[in-house]
Amino acid sequence: MSVKMISLGVLGLVAVAAAGWLGWLYSLPPAPPAMAASAVPPEETQAMLAALKPPKRERPVIAIIGINDATETTDYLMPYGILRRADIADVLLVATQEGPVSLYPALTVEPDTTIAAFDAQYPEGADYVIVPAMSRDDDPAALDWIRGQSSKGAIVVGVCVGAKVVGAAGLLDGRQATTHWYYLTELLKRSPTIEHVANRRFVVDGNVATTTGITASMPMMLTLIEAIAGRDKAVEVARGLGVDTWDARHASGAFRFNRSFARTVIGNSATFWTREQLAIALEEGMDEVSLALVADAWSRTYRSKALTFAEGPITSKNGARIVPDRSGSWRGDERIADFADAKPAQVLDATLQAIEQRYGRRTTDVVAMELEYPR
Repeated sequence: MSVKMISLGVLGLVAVAAAGWLGWLYSLPPAPPAMAASAVPPEETQAMLAALKPPKRERPVIAIIGINDATETTDYLMPYGILRRADIADVLLVATQEGPVSLYPALTVEPDTTIAAFDAQYPEGADYVIVPAMSRDDDPAALDWIRGQSSKGAIVVGVCVGAKVVGAAGLLDGRQATTHWYYLTELLKRSPTIEHVANRRFVVDGNVATTTGITASMPMMLTLIEAIAGRDKAVEVARGLGVDTWDARHASGAFRFNRSFARTVIGNSATFWTREQLAIALEEGMDEVSLALVADAWSRTYRSKALTFAEGPITSKNGARIVPDRSGSWRGDERIADFADAKPAQVLDATLQAIEQRYGRRTTDVVAMELEYPR
């Protein structure tokens, strides 16, 4: 068989595969139109606030649990930053093991404590346990600890795909819940007794709460602050974040797997050799919520990766210890603006605008979909 015939055969297989991909791509629905979310009835909001009242202490203890090898960036840092600035609880970043927590898709953090040290310090358990998305939802140490904290009376909050972890711990069976739009089918397949509640950015059922995608931890944490310390405190914190409203309204139909999303992800992924490394300078006292949103968003374009640099670990505005990816100065590609003078909600909008200017509208739409951010 000649080389020419082999080449033509390979090209034929490529053509068939491409046709298959195109057929699959165009079988997907188009991007949904803009949708308005309906208001949440006041009685529903009040019921959620009542369910989230501190179960044990006047000043609650809140543990944000992560596994060391990969925990979602914003899921881990945004609840911490929001709750710490409220100063209405003792808030701790907890890890399953000693050592730093590598966050996905960007940043590395030194946790405050481990699950073993936390148990020794608080044998009666936390008041609240916040569960971010993790690289796997079957980590035995994490699942055992979450179950144990629930059995001690903690209110468990699964943020984004952290709902899968909470579900794997058996805490969502027979309950109402939600999660990130992309993983909803997987969650319901694994835990078929869950009743999914559509058009809610977060759902509270008894002593378990769950949220939709990544950015939903902001309204969820503000609601938690309101339940602990009242409306005035929540308003104060919301203003500092640049947020006007934070109820549970959500247009679930605006977030679904569609043709534009798939085509953009495939196209951007295919140019992996041109992927950029974009730098963020870590500075003492910087806002960890803004940092998480900037690093997370830029690392979800499928065209760039956010990396940090500093002489050594820095302490953020509210006490998180951030470890740089590189020590010293940066000699790589372009730096990312961190919008240090803006409020976190404004920072996210400005970052999405910067991504659109660099990579176009479709890539920005993909990032917003991944963050499940209603724009």
